[in-house]
Amino acid sequence: MAKATRAAAAWRTYREVTKPGSPGLMTRVRAIPRMVGAVMRGQYAGMGRSKLALLGLGVVYILSPIDVLPDFWILVGVADDFGVFLWLLSSLLGESGRYVEHERTVIQGRLVEQGRLVEEEG
Repeated sequence: MAKATRAAAAWRTYREVTKPGSPGLMTRVRAIPRMVGAVMRGQYAGMGRSKLALLGLGVVYILSPIDVLPDFWILVGVADDFGVFLWLLSSLLGESGRYVEHERTVIQGRLVEQGRLVEEEG
């Protein structure tokens, strides 16, 4: 059952990334450091620090030589790492896509405000 859930999450992420009009894969990947900085500075309310910490723990778990299920149990040990990787990938790509949309909205709002200022001055 867990395998089917991970596969469904991966498929949803793929569909979201490839949907016309949505930010592409590399745009989302490049937005991750900006998103982390904005969350830490409190400039992006779309994601809390607790979720950012959870994502950080996911990265540490994947990179750590210590596993909940040791890798010498080949199928089970690798499957838990892969499950965390899929969750991390889908979460990061989903959140960064929402962050890119947030950035676009903020930039468009600033452009509209600047246009109003120019019209009022002119």
